Amino acid sequence: MPLIEDHPLRHALVNELHARPFPAIQAPAQVAYVAIKDPVDAANRNRARDHAHLCDLLERNGSFLPTLDATHHAAPLGRSHLAWESHTEFVTYLAHAQGVSARAFDPAETEVFPADWLAAAPGKRIAAVQVRIEPLPEDPDAIIPMIEDWFVAESLVCAWVLDGAAIVATDFRIDANGQMRFALFPHRGTGPGRIGRIVQWLCEMETYRAMSMLGLGRARGLTRRLNELEPRLSEVVNGMGGGVAEDTLQRLLTISAELEALAVGHSFRFGATGAYAAIVRERVDVLRESRVQGRQKFGEFMLRRYEPAMRTVISAEARLQAMVERASRAAESLRTQVEVARQSQNQKVLESMDRRADLQLRLQHTVEGLSVVAISYYAVSLAGYLSYPLAKHFGLSKEMAIAGLTPLVILGVWLMIRRIRKGFH
Repeated sequence: MPLIEDHPLRHALVNELHARPFPAIQAPAQVAYVAIKDPVDAANRNRARDHAHLCDLLERNGSFLPTLDATHHAAPLGRSHLAWESHTEFVTYLAHAQGVSARAFDPAETEVFPADWLAAAPGKRIAAVQVRIEPLPEDPDAIIPMIEDWFVAESLVCAWVLDGAAIVATDFRIDANGQMRFALFPHRGTGPGRIGRIVQWLCEMETYRAMSMLGLGRARGLTRRLNELEPRLSEVVNGMGGGVAEDTLQRLLTISAELEALAVGHSFRFGATGAYAAIVRERVDVLRESRVQGRQKFGEFMLRRYEPAMRTVISAEARLQAMVERASRAAESLRTQVEVARQSQNQKVLESMDRRADLQLRLQHTVEGLSVVAISYYAVSLAGYLSYPLAKHFGLSKEMAIAGLTPLVILGVWLMIRRIRKGFH
């Protein structure tokens, strides 16, 4: 029997589930990560430039190149292993290698991405992470002095993750080398796959945190503009009861047009901010963290430092939508007022036209009467000339002939004009 045909996209959709595997990292190890974003209209960027930039890095290390339409690629990069991914607004590079430097967070570990290559990137660096991975000592308290030496105490985050599989520490600050530092101490029995998942989640958390907070700057700028527009909108709305409605409507439409433009200009960024923020929260939840010696966890840090920023974005978006709706309702009300005023004016115009038509009809009747008299006068004169010979034959005077013809001529003229008028109707 012939087999049922597969949908043409079936295999591609299934393969997408396995296209971006977590890196397998064995402790001790070092990780360098960078995310690059075009500052303007990144969603519609020229992705061929991203591909060319990736190929430049791979060619420097003699690695095989991806196809032009690839959205992810993995390849050796010297003694490191590279994983590249292309996202909607940015591209990411994650390189990991075995072993760690004697100096914690040595800048040399990030030189897997050369400075001149980074400078030639088709975009700007939105996130850069350096992860130091060391096996957890038998006594976990032994890492506390190192953590306190590496990170700023005021913003230090330190927690057990994945139900006690490892300790992760960071201060969410950018160091002198432009990197955000994370220290990862897995138990000695933790496998490479699990370590790789933790590293991936940490890098994604930082990237999506940075991407979502792009909306904060837009929200602050929007708030300043709304602060300028709101008094104008309130003034127009409060003055709707008096003045010329059409002038008020024009002012309101000007404000409404600007509000709509702001809504269109900010819709993508605010939508993306909400999506990125949801991913950040998911990454925090998936870590399944617990406290280390009373220090704050990732969830607590995000609640205190990150969530207020996201609430600011949500508040600005909600305020913009509320003002757009308020202006729309006011404009609709003013349009109704203008329409009612115009209908009243039209009614008066129609009444005036009716009066004029009545006057014209009366004038027409008057003119018709005068026309009958005038035409009859000339017609009687002509008929008199024609009747003289006949009147003389019968012995009638000229006056008697004209007197007898006059009623007949008037009646004939009146009937003729009436017939012409009916023909027009």
